[in-house]
Amino acid sequence: MDMLDSDTPDGAAIALHARAVQFDLTDVPAQCVYNDPYASHLYNGLSLLLPAGEEWFVAILKEALPLIDDEKLREDVIGFMGQEAMHANAHTGINDYLQAHGIDPTPVLDRAHWVFGNLLGPREVTGAKAHNYLVERLAVMAALEHIFSFLGDWVLNAKRLNGQTAHPTIVDLLRWHGAEEVEHRMVSHDVLRYFDENYARRAWAQVVAGPMLLYLLWQATRYLMRVDPNLDMSPRKRKAIWRGLIRSGRRGVAPSVLHTTWRGLQYFSPRYHPGDVGDTAQAVAYLAASPAARAALR
Repeated sequence: MDMLDSDTPDGAAIALHARAVQFDLTDVPAQCVYNDPYASHLYNGLSLLLPAGEEWFVAILKEALPLIDDEKLREDVIGFMGQEAMHANAHTGINDYLQAHGIDPTPVLDRAHWVFGNLLGPREVTGAKAHNYLVERLAVMAALEHIFSFLGDWVLNAKRLNGQTAHPTIVDLLRWHGAEEVEHRMVSHDVLRYFDENYARRAWAQVVAGPMLLYLLWQATRYLMRVDPNLDMSPRKRKAIWRGLIRSGRRGVAPSVLHTTWRGLQYFSPRYHPGDVGDTAQAVAYLAASPAARAALR
């Protein structure tokens, strides 16, 4: 799928808004990335985890919003919340898709809801402790958003992940979501800096958030590989997930370990800025061309 050029300057002030898109996964085969169960279940696992995380983003921003006096930042936060809520809704179709192919997604969903609802959920604290806990969670959100933004940039530029190597609806889902992640990549960073510009807090949040997301995604992919009745694979091959994902990265249908590590470590630079990750013009151009987004406008 070729990217379209756009005259929109990168970093330009744009009004964030939710796009009421829908993705029909009825005809998507059990391996949404053709002949690659590892990449297929990597994306399936991510789609199962995202709704809980994005609902958590919305919940903590609802706490933060009354404390933000900057009108432009408030508008950005409201637009960001709308997009995150739509992301959570768009990915829930994966649940029915997996069940239609004989896979129960419940254990993955339960783990995700426990992490974001219990481990990172509300606490009975007040005053300074409540404020500090809010800022800590905003730091974790900003760290996770960095990961999602560079993954969004990757999928927008992944020429080998296309309608010939994966189902077109899945490609559009991933690229639509990735484009919005690039489009709103400034917001969580700006919110965190509004409350706290401390580098140590920002860096420490990534030390926590990165491994947490990796663990959740690893467990989700491993579970889906283990219970998928559609796989004609030996138990040894089902367990060789890292080797399979490395091969998927070399094929260009999934992010490579080297690319993911390098982009993840960029967050630890004191000079880090999300504007250096991705291209706003490219993201806006894809959102104008996305089949699902165009259908929503119609």
